[in-house]
Amino acid sequence: MLRILLVFGIFLLQLNAKTIDAIAVIVGDEIITTYDIQKEAKIGHLTLAQAQEMLIRKKLETLEIKKRHINVSEDEVYEEIRRVAATNHMSISQFYNAVRQSNGLNSTQLKEKIKERLLSQKLYQTIAMSKMQQPSSQEIEEYYKLHKDKFTQPSYFDVIIYTTTNKTLLQQKIQNPMFFSPQIQQQSQRINTQLISPQLKQLLLRTPEGHFTPIVPNPQNGFMTIYVQQIGVPSKVEDFKTMKPQIINAMMNEKRMEILDDYFAKLQNNTNVKVLKR
Repeated sequence: MLRILLVFGIFLLQLNAKTIDAIAVIVGDEIITTYDIQKEAKIGHLTLAQAQEMLIRKKLETLEIKKRHINVSEDEVYEEIRRVAATNHMSISQFYNAVRQSNGLNSTQLKEKIKERLLSQKLYQTIAMSKMQQPSSQEIEEYYKLHKDKFTQPSYFDVIIYTTTNKTLLQQKIQNPMFFSPQIQQQSQRINTQLISPQLKQLLLRTPEGHFTPIVPNPQNGFMTIYVQQIGVPSKVEDFKTMKPQIINAMMNEKRMEILDDYFAKLQNNTNVKVLKR
């Protein structure tokens, strides 16, 4: 009887492993398993459907990268790690630790993710640059007139910054603002828009009044979320001449995204993509 139970248990383990590792999507000669989707969803804080779409896009990129013989060196990966760490005012070891705590990635996995991103960036540049043209002065001026709101920024943000080494506690705070824990430190602050980094500015601009920002690592090897109490009165729109470089950059970014989205939509239609499990 014991032997039968052991054999039955092994069978269940094998069955469960096959379920976890079942092939969900085939993109050309690349496969995506259910485990891949679950892992991507966990790391990227995505739904399973979002993770699946992202992985399909990544596999299409992989096929194009192979086709175009695009490469990234180890030195390029290390330089990008140094750049991102410096941008976040962290040492490399602090950055590794923050990523491990935030996404569960070790240094080897992080390097692989960064290599994937750099390969994608090179691919995007190859695809987009061949089809992009510098906008004319008339096009720039018309874009500015139609999108003045894009170039208007709040003068300040009144916020409460919550920090802790325990990410779970911050998640509870976001779900229930009345939640209290002595392990969470808080600080009320008025943040001048002109004096903060572009990354923090974008984080705050994407967060409406009365809401928390996503949880992000902080330089002290912990985590933080920012509650936006009030957004200051928008400062006046800068004149066209002053804003021209930013206008051109915004136009080029939009055009670049349009080209890439169109390219990969056509590529997906022309590639044998089989979705076996949803």
